[in-house]
Order: sequence, then structure tokens, then C-alpha cells
Amino acid sequence: MTKVSKNKPILSAIILNYNAGNYLSQCLLSIDKSKLTDKIEIIIADNASTDDSFTKSQKLKLINPKIKYIFKKNTGNVGFSAGNNQGLATSNPNSKYVLFLNPDTSVEPNTLQGMINYFEKNNYINAATCYITLIATGKLQPECHRGFPTPLNAFLHFSGISSRGYFMEHLDYTKLQKINCCVGAFFMMKRTVGNKVGWWNEKYFMYGEDLDFCYKLKLNNFQLYFIPNYKINHYQGVSSGLKKSKSSASRETSMNGPVPIALRIA
Repeated sequence: MTKVSKNKPILSAIILNYNAGNYLSQCLLSIDKSKLTDKIEIIIADNASTDDSFTKSQKLKLINPKIKYIFKKNTGNVGFSAGNNQGLATSNPNSKYVLFLNPDTSVEPNTLQGMINYFEKNNYINAATCYITLIATGKLQPECHRGFPTPLNAFLHFSGISSRGYFMEHLDYTKLQKINCCVGAFFMMKRTVGNKVGWWNEKYFMYGEDLDFCYKLKLNNFQLYFIPNYKINHYQGVSSGLKKSKSSASRETSMNGPVPIALRIA
């Protein structure tokens, strides 16, 4: 068990919700089954949903004694970056780690404590993602272990020549791997790291913001890792208000905002 003060959560998890339907409740119920020795907090930040996902989640019987649930209404449908930042502002500023988690996920019982313990035992890890199984395929989601979409990497991938640079597909993802980028569906880091890079870039409304965040980590010499020991399941697309039937790398690199920094490097 990690040594923390009695009232301070070691982890603050931000779940940004926008019209996630029943997925949000399913996600929270899976989290509530977590096997925890440390206290954590879950902030559900709602971006002015027009469905009943947020109100239904508030009525759930969530009983895990190690988890504090905080339900927050954001100032409107402010987008992914600003919505997560608003949720973060509600969190305990003294928690050691921050996790950004999509509402269209389900979390395995050992994942949250396992990731906390992994960070605690391996101080060189500044940020990390876990093994994300894409529900549509039953396989590892390729966007959770990416290279930067430089012009060359993007050309080779979308022309069908090679995804070695784009998805770093040459690496063994049954083992711990240092990666360049991950998808924002499960993105955990030391709070000090997020503070240093300035959290989410609010110039991005939706898509591309995770690449921008990861590139800021690189610019500040922070290490991002893929940790396969712990898992979540991802339905994908629900958090944007759109349900996708399959993984779509092209959609992940589109955005309403500036061109990602990584696309502008030579």
C-alpha cells in the first residue's frame, strides 16, 4: 500500500462525458469493482450532455469505500481539451497521479491499483497507458502505441507501405515499451508532469489533442510508456458523441484546431 495522507487520494481520474448513453454508467460500475488499497477520486465532468447519461450515473449505487465520486457540470460543450481541464480543476491538487479515462471503457478490477503500483515502483515512468482492447476487434487498439505522425510516417502508413513508424508496430506489445504517443482513452501521468507541460491544449476542440499532449511530453524530456500488464476495454467513439464500428486512425488525426505539432516537424 502506498503511503499517503489519510484524506488525500493518490489518484485523480477524470472522465469527460458527452452523451455517452449507458456507457458512462457501465464504466463507473466497472471502476467500482476495482481492487484498491489506496484511496482514489473519480471526477465525472459533463460537457452539457443532452441525453440522460450524466443524471443516470448520479443515481448509481457505487459502494467502493476507497473511491470518492465527484459529479461536475462543465460550463457547456467546451470540447475534449477544455472539458478535461475543467474536470481536472475540480480534482484534489495534492493527488500524486492523474488519469484521463474515456466513458466508453470498462476497467479490469486490478488495473487502477496495478498502474498506481507500477508508477510507484518505477520512478522513471512519467506518463503511461495500459493495454487497451478494442471491443470491435477484440484486439489491441493500435492508437495506444503510436509514433508521431510525421509527414514520412503518415505517407508510409496511409499509402499502405508500412506502419512501422506510425504505429510502432515492430515492437513487442506483450512487454513494457517506451512509445511516442498514446490515445487519450487511458492516459495516466504524474501530476507534476502535467503541471509542467500545461495539461490539455484548449485550441483543440476534438481530435489531435492527445498527439499535441504527447509531443509536449517529448519536448520536456518526459518518458511515456505502454504497460501491458493492466487492461481496459474500449468501445471507441462514444466520447465524441459518435459511435464508431472500427478503429480509424484517420479520424484520430483529424481535429477542429491547429495542426498537431508533430505534423509540423521536419
